[in-house]
Amino acid sequence: MRILCFIDSLGSGGAQRQLVNLGIGFKERGHDVSFLTYHHEDFYVNVIINNAIKYTCIEEANLVKRLLKIRKFIRSGNYDVVISFLEAAVFMSEIAGFPFKNWKLIVGERSANPNIFKSVKLRLYRWCHFFADHVVANSHENIDIIAKINPLLPKSKYKVIYNMIDANIWAPSVRYIPNNGKLTNIVIVASHQYLKNLKGVIEGVNMLSIENKNKIHISWYGRKCVDGSYEEAQVLVDKYRLKPIFSFYDATSDILEKMQNADAVGLFSFYEGLPNVICEAMAVGKPVVVTPVSDLPILIKENGIICKSSNPDAIASALNSFLELNLDQRKEMGLALRRYAIELFSKEHILDKYEELMKSN
Repeated sequence: MRILCFIDSLGSGGAQRQLVNLGIGFKERGHDVSFLTYHHEDFYVNVIINNAIKYTCIEEANLVKRLLKIRKFIRSGNYDVVISFLEAAVFMSEIAGFPFKNWKLIVGERSANPNIFKSVKLRLYRWCHFFADHVVANSHENIDIIAKINPLLPKSKYKVIYNMIDANIWAPSVRYIPNNGKLTNIVIVASHQYLKNLKGVIEGVNMLSIENKNKIHISWYGRKCVDGSYEEAQVLVDKYRLKPIFSFYDATSDILEKMQNADAVGLFSFYEGLPNVICEAMAVGKPVVVTPVSDLPILIKENGIICKSSNPDAIASALNSFLELNLDQRKEMGLALRRYAIELFSKEHILDKYEELMKSN
């Protein structure tokens, strides 16, 4: 099949990572795969080029001209399947298929943003799902949100397919040393946006006892966005004198090694689609400390620490609970999460699910 994967950019985000992984998987199965974006961010460009996948970026500042150029590109591409991720790309792919199309359109719903209910534009995007053949969400929470916004959309269009993880790559390291240096090392992988709740993490850490502050180190990997959250967080770190506890790094393509050497992986967002990084942490066999976003309570169950909410008190309580666990308890949590990850997120399982949709009538 000729498959077009369409997304805003090939930046370092979780949705981009998932679509790139899908594209590579389809290529390995013998499909003719191409990528289309409209912003030039090259974090994953070399990855797809090295896998002999074609790449086109249509950069156009004028929104109407951009839509028309992308519509023309898709309609003239002779594709069998178009898979689009993220709201604007999904919308443009749906408009490209109006009023008729001769390809199958699979659109992704990957965010549980509560502002969807307040925004006319975001609600309109979901009504355009009538033009898609399948709406794939990576959590049941996503499906519930879309069903509330667009109750007329047939349930037969909905499908939950979790994130794809190659458990042979995302695996524990034999070189991992628990509590290396007697510090509990927690890795957080998230871009710097208010919704990722760095401020809440800093406030929560500041509530820890001096004893527990001396037991923990947090390494945060992620690109800096333009909303000011990173700069405000640095002021807070200085104010509370927490510089010995926090280290901040740019996004890295070598995040696997960082996770393998961590004692736990954290995520403290206000809302998320299914967080890619937590799925990967599960596959690596790491215990996790997370807020109750998306399907994480269903997936993690008792094999991790789930904050009661995203407020600083709950974060402090969750961190304290994790610090109280002994090494055997942490290891058991990680092994259980890896078993779940292999069962739910395996590459072959996820690719099979997508191919079923591609071939369905």
